[in-house]
Amino acid sequence: MDITFRRLAPSHPEPLIHFLTGESWPFHGVSEVDLDTVRRWIAEGRFESEENRSFWIFADEDEHPVGLVRLMDLTDGTPLFDLRIRAGHRGLGIGRAAVTWLTRYLFEEFPHMHRIEGNTRQDNRPMRHVFQHCGYAKEAHYRDAWPSQDGTFHDAVGYAILRRDWLSGRVTLPRWDDEHVDRTSTG
Repeated sequence: MDITFRRLAPSHPEPLIHFLTGESWPFHGVSEVDLDTVRRWIAEGRFESEENRSFWIFADEDEHPVGLVRLMDLTDGTPLFDLRIRAGHRGLGIGRAAVTWLTRYLFEEFPHMHRIEGNTRQDNRPMRHVFQHCGYAKEAHYRDAWPSQDGTFHDAVGYAILRRDWLSGRVTLPRWDDEHVDRTSTG
């Protein structure tokens, strides 16, 4: 499958509006996006600004985008990203291609960047596999940190890749055993 990326054109919001309102996004904070929300997000610069860049994902010769990559916090040394793949195109390797591409793009385009972060819900197994496949290390597990629109809470999981790991092709894991636990304390 041939995957390509094209920068979002902020002067033409209609494709973005159609993309976000025409799908359900089960592993995002807002799973059903309405027209007013998208318009507000666009006006706030959520997709294109000094801090944010967005790219359409195209697969093969499809004339319509199959996904969207949003890069955030570009002026600080640790950007985050958001990845959305249309339901009919999930499970085809597009997520892996997108994370591989955005990692290379960020480290090459922004030489000062030291690390890249991403978060997902604990139950989003496909995205967690994408992170692992693309060299990202699990760095955080936040209990009941991701509220759903129905009022339930999910655990959130954080992953990151360091520039040195990307360059070497190795994953260095956090040191999880660095806390001394005082078992005699009751408080």
